[in-house]
This record gives sequence, C-alpha cells and structure tokens, in this order.
Amino acid sequence: MNRRKFLTTTSLAAAAAPLVLTNFKLFGADAPSNKLNLALIGSWGRGEAHFGSLATENVVALCDVNEDHLAFGLKKFPNAKTYVDWRKLLDDHKQLGLDGIVICTADHTHAFISNWALNRDLHVYCEKPLAISVEEARTVRANWLSRKAKLATQVGMQRHAFQNFNRVRELIRDGAIGELSAAYAWGNRQVKPADASYDPEKGLVTFKGPDGKPTTAGYLPDAGAPPKNLHYDLWLGPSHAHPYNPGYFKGGPGANCLSWNMFWDFGAGQIGDMGSHTMDLLWNAVDAKLPSAVEAHGDPFNDAITPIKCESHFEHPANDWRGPVRIGWYQGGAMPSSPKEYVDLKKISHGAMFKGTKGFLVADFETRVILPVGNEADMTYYKPRPKAEVLPPVGGFQKEWFDACRNPSRKTACDFEYSGNMIEQMLLGLVAYRVGKKLDYDGAAGRVTNSPEANALLSRQYREGWTLNG
Repeated sequence: MNRRKFLTTTSLAAAAAPLVLTNFKLFGADAPSNKLNLALIGSWGRGEAHFGSLATENVVALCDVNEDHLAFGLKKFPNAKTYVDWRKLLDDHKQLGLDGIVICTADHTHAFISNWALNRDLHVYCEKPLAISVEEARTVRANWLSRKAKLATQVGMQRHAFQNFNRVRELIRDGAIGELSAAYAWGNRQVKPADASYDPEKGLVTFKGPDGKPTTAGYLPDAGAPPKNLHYDLWLGPSHAHPYNPGYFKGGPGANCLSWNMFWDFGAGQIGDMGSHTMDLLWNAVDAKLPSAVEAHGDPFNDAITPIKCESHFEHPANDWRGPVRIGWYQGGAMPSSPKEYVDLKKISHGAMFKGTKGFLVADFETRVILPVGNEADMTYYKPRPKAEVLPPVGGFQKEWFDACRNPSRKTACDFEYSGNMIEQMLLGLVAYRVGKKLDYDGAAGRVTNSPEANALLSRQYREGWTLNG
C-alpha cells in the first residue's frame, strides 16, 4: 500500500471508529502517519512566513537557488533534504515520499513549478501570482482541472481569510446596493526598480546616468559575477538571460520581490504584487470568470519595466444572479471616480468599490461601508440573511490547504480555477495596455479575435531547455 492510499484508508477508519483510534497516539491527529510530507521551494523571504504552519507537517525537502537561504531554512527544518534546482527535487518526489509542495520563488517560475508538480500528482500551494502570462495561467488551470478530484491547490492570497471578504460577498449577493452593474479595485503602490525615479506627469521611470542626467530605466547593467552562494542561472530560470546585478536582490525578507517583480521577464508589476490581493476582494463578490472584452491605458510603454500608472477595464457577461458587469483595475495613482465628492477613495491605499442600482459599497481588506444613493435607496428592499446562512470563516489559510490535501473533495478558497481566472483577466489588461486598443476575447479558446499582435503577447518566450509542461 502506498503512503497516500494509507493516509486515505486511515482517515476513513478514523471516521468509522473515532473513539478507538484517537485513544492511541499512533493514530491521533499528530501521529507521523497523518502528517503530510511537504517540500518548501524558496526557503527565505516569503518562505519564512510558512515556517509556523509547515512545522505542523513533515518538511522533507527544502529548495532555494541561494545556499545561504537554504542554511536559513535548515535551522527550522534540520532534517530536510536540500536542493538548489527545483527540477531535481521534483524528479526525486517518489524517493522523498512527497505529498505536496509550497512555492515561494520568484514570480516568473510560479507557473513552471506548479505545472511540473501537478504532472507528478502533487498537491500545490503557490504564492501569488499563479502566472505572469495568459498562456501560463490557462495551462496551469487546465492541468489542475483535469486532476481536481485528487489534488488540492491554493494560491497565496491569504487576505482572503479575512471575514470581511465574506461580508462583502453577502452584501452584494443579497442586494444591499441593488443590482450590481460595475466594480472597481485599486492599489496605490508604485512598483519601480531601486534607485529609480518616477515622473507621474510624464509616466517615465529613469535612472541617473553617469553624467548626472536622467536616462530611461531598463534591466540592470552587468555588475560582474554573482556571489558563490547564489545560483543565478537557476534564478533566471525560463526567462531571457540578463547579466547579474545585486539590484535584483536588494529587498529584505518579505520585500525582496520589490527588487525584480516590475520587470517584464520576472513579474507583472503591481498586478502580481498587491494587485492580486486587492482584486481578490472584488473577485470573491462578483462571481466572474473570463472577460469578453478588455481595454487599458497608462504610462508610456517601457520594454523592460511594467507600467506604474495604468488602468484596465473588463466586460463580463451576465451569470445566474446578476446582469453584465464592467470591472475596472487601477494602479499606481490611477483611481476610479468617487461616488460622492465627500468620499475620498484615495484614503484607501488598496480597496474596492461596487456600483449598484441603489448605491455603492466601498471596502478595504477588513472593513466596508454602504452608501445608499437615490430616492429609492431606502434599504427596505434589503433583508440581511439569517445567521444560519452567514458564510463561515475560512480559518487558517494554509491549514485549509493541508486539510484539502488529505481530502481533495474539500474546496479551498483560492484554488487554481478561481485564481487562474482572476490572474488571466489581470494579465489580459497588460496585453491590452501594450497593444493600445480594445480587445475582444474568446475565453473558451483563449484567443483575442480582433488583434494578431495581442495574440502574440498572450505567451512569452522561454530560454532554450526550459518547458512549461515538464
């Protein structure tokens, strides 16, 4: 009997005879046989945030392209086997007895590692964003949907566990602002390279040149050989080769992504940063899938750096409880119009607003406000749901995934379908921004129907030897 079948069998036995089995430590909740064998890929920075939850399971392997970061992880998990190449770790998954992986690497490798792990029937927790191209999002989502009955997935949008997400959803679904017609999300963070300057009027990102004059910012210049502890070629992974520069690694723990995620080859800028968290607040309430049309505009195009100021607009068809809805995303200083002059949306750094026939709902991650508008907005039409029908708390976000790994019939809040649809929409906004025209999108086929140029931007080119479907 293999280990995964053993876990399932003992779980069924425990359900049948809990009074007997829980009296013995061997079969208790903390028994070694009940713990998942997991690997942490990216053992520093965001990876450290998972140490506490992972300590409740068996961490059998650590992987990081920086050997100093591996040493850091080993202090917490001294019995783990170490790797610098995630491909080698996944090749060893049977030898390790691996059940699942947690991915905390640079954004441009997320889809690769996720897809390879799914191909090996491993459960996957992946930090946001799930992908940095439309094709990547679609590939990973489709792969998981074909294995949904046996594998658990979760994207690290952990703010989803705030109970405010459920309260916003309930208010929108129950008609607190009437019939939903539009929704907007925004984030004010200006994601740019370290030591760069940004002119919000011109929309230009610049470095100071040798002569002291500003020069257009781009990928960082060659700074010589990387330190011996850093396997820089593995960090580049599938992306185009760029010379080493320590500027890509300036950020401290928890903020290191802000040194590289604004570059097209390494991330999606604000969209892959706080944008994933903020759009999640909106996405959870509107029950959208893929847009039928998208348009965007923002700062002048820079072939190295994603736009700082930009806004995207998406048209979504009606579903079984609402009519068509228009969704907007605003970043880096772009903002939706306030519903009333006395409401200053700019006081909310990352937030969402919903427009209905009877008023507006404005929210940040943990609070919400209803603004009735119009003579008919007397709130008598709104009946709060009974307490028995209030959505239950998500609880521990990582634990929710652990529980689903043991029983994949249990749903996770941000699985690869929900999160894949959301990031595909957001990335389509970047494609529309680059093309500079409104795009008509066939979500079933994953094709833009009115722009060959846009279709060419749905995917990205990888370095020789790297394949998304390995």
